Amino acid sequence: MPSLAIIGGTGLDQLDGLEIVDRHCVQTPYGDPSRAVEEGRMAGQQVFFLQRHGSPRAIPPHLINYRANLWALRSLGASQVIGINAVGGITPAMLTGTLVIPDQVIDYTWGREHTVDVGEGGSLQHIDFTEPYSLALRAALLRAARDAGLEHEAGGVHGVMQGPRLESAAEVRRLARDGCDLVGMTGMPEASLARELGLDYASVCMVVNPAAGLSDAPITLDSMRDALARGAGAVRALLQAYIAAESPSAG
Repeated sequence: MPSLAIIGGTGLDQLDGLEIVDRHCVQTPYGDPSRAVEEGRMAGQQVFFLQRHGSPRAIPPHLINYRANLWALRSLGASQVIGINAVGGITPAMLTGTLVIPDQVIDYTWGREHTVDVGEGGSLQHIDFTEPYSLALRAALLRAARDAGLEHEAGGVHGVMQGPRLESAAEVRRLARDGCDLVGMTGMPEASLARELGLDYASVCMVVNPAAGLSDAPITLDSMRDALARGAGAVRALLQAYIAAESPSAG
């Protein structure tokens, strides 16, 4: 299988099941990644893992060095990247605990370093972003989810907000009018940078709370982490099923 990298999000500081064999401190043209990239074995295959928020640091979404993170993974040989995102659910199907493999994204962020094209190459890099996630990688993840018997949503629109604050109820109503099913803070520019760098990228979202205004319960970081901890087994099972299915010995 192509060399795989997994980017973890809130509540996913370590990748259970990854047998770590090395750690790489990569220097990039864009500065330091969030932390050292872990290299290990999972389901018998080489996997790289990077926590985008850092650890023990806690880098807020708008200050993550997305360019350095993706550059580092590519420099280590990764050609596929799966980003794990903790998100809020907007549409009724996106209940807390739901595993979602989104197929579209709307970027509401601002001020982030969102491109590696700085005009030095003699031509502009206008990437095609019609389908923001790799069709082949998404299809493989969906097959793995079905084969593993994991309940999941096979698509959805991921609205990416600036953060680090959570959204107002009015903002969530706007997101719903725009067609968003999910809301998070870290899906962009990660996805578009991956496209610029020639990496196959897909997102796996775990719904950790109803979006603002859709529940009477307050939204807290502790409740999000609790929900993600409960759903981490499904994320791990999906990744293991995908890796096992794509390994050269499969079939």
